[in-house]
Amino acid sequence: MTRVLVVEDDPQLVRALKINLQARKFDVEEAPDGGSALRLAAARKPDVIVLDLGLPDMDGIDVIRGVRDWSRIPILVLSARHTSEEKIRALDAGADDYVTKPFSMDELLARLRAATRRQADPEQRTGEVTLVTTDGFTIDLLAKKVRRGERTVRLTPTEWHLLEILVTHPGHLVSQTRLLLEVWGPTYRENTNYLRVYMAQLRRKLEADPAHPRYLITEPGMGYRFEPST
Repeated sequence: MTRVLVVEDDPQLVRALKINLQARKFDVEEAPDGGSALRLAAARKPDVIVLDLGLPDMDGIDVIRGVRDWSRIPILVLSARHTSEEKIRALDAGADDYVTKPFSMDELLARLRAATRRQADPEQRTGEVTLVTTDGFTIDLLAKKVRRGERTVRLTPTEWHLLEILVTHPGHLVSQTRLLLEVWGPTYRENTNYLRVYMAQLRRKLEADPAHPRYLITEPGMGYRFEPST
């Protein structure tokens, strides 16, 4: 049974979420504020967190950062904040997905299933390449770790998911539409600015010369390509 921690201070919304999630065999716990959310997340180790950003004691962004200090539990933001800047802020802090209120329960459930599938996928791989090595950095796909020399490179979950898709298709163009659908979902299929922001961040972290990338290549108007060392 998938364990969901719902972090939300609206009792009516919490009740609606619990009814719908429990009816679909999710095990639901609730936290009305950020402090109790951080304590429950550490103690209970849920499979996924559904998080409102407008909490009474702290901003939800701080909850995301607090969880990311020790865990890669999928975090799905459920918020009335709908600007691109707010979404990018949450995703950059470490959220895996972002759903705006009001929302469709069917969409929320689909996003939850996708988040838990992505979390499980690395352990289910058999016979696939799990270590990608370039002259500049090394990517361990099973451990979800990147190293440049002796230094571990810290990536957000969104940066990791984007990089993972590219490096598992070396030398091949991955379209903008495919990346947006796989990383952010159908609601964001036109948000190419997300890709520009996150690819720039990945290049700053991984490329020796981010302005002239060697590995993370842009195909203008089409998509992106990971070019391994030759």
